[in-house]
Amino acid sequence: MYIAQQLNKKNIAEYLIYMWQVEDLIRANNLDIDRIEQNIIAQYQDGEEVRQTLKNWYEELIWMMQDEGVTEKGHLQINKNVIINLTELHNKLLNSPAFPFYSGAYFKALPFIVELRNKSGHKEEPELETCFEALYVVMLLRLQKKTISAETTKALEAITNLLSLLANYYDKEKKGELEL
Repeated sequence: MYIAQQLNKKNIAEYLIYMWQVEDLIRANNLDIDRIEQNIIAQYQDGEEVRQTLKNWYEELIWMMQDEGVTEKGHLQINKNVIINLTELHNKLLNSPAFPFYSGAYFKALPFIVELRNKSGHKEEPELETCFEALYVVMLLRLQKKTISAETTKALEAITNLLSLLANYYDKEKKGELEL
């Protein structure tokens, strides 16, 4: 929870990846708060109050996952809303002549996005969701110590650059420092 709050303020892209990881951790623990408490929350050494706050947060996320029908796959609406908000900003940036570097980053990443969407069969999902899924899958592969191909690394570089720019513009927009 505390990590999520910090990332939400600092970097929206990292926040979303983190929240997807939390969803998967909840699923890996069968949406069982006792298992989550034992396997995740117990690791925190910040005192009982922090652990209780975390337990409440995980319980709320479990309830939301059950209520929204994403216990086996998919994402919570709060996470989908991040994609929606980022997509709105993404479209504004692309439609503004004031952001040629962003447009350039997008067009550099676009062939990889199209290829990923074709391979995954999720041609209707938002382009940015495809980008985040690519980052998430590569993160999981790295955690498993699997080899990442040169082609994937090249795609990841373009996608990471695009999302990094977008996250920076998102932060500026939240602060009222972005003029579109």
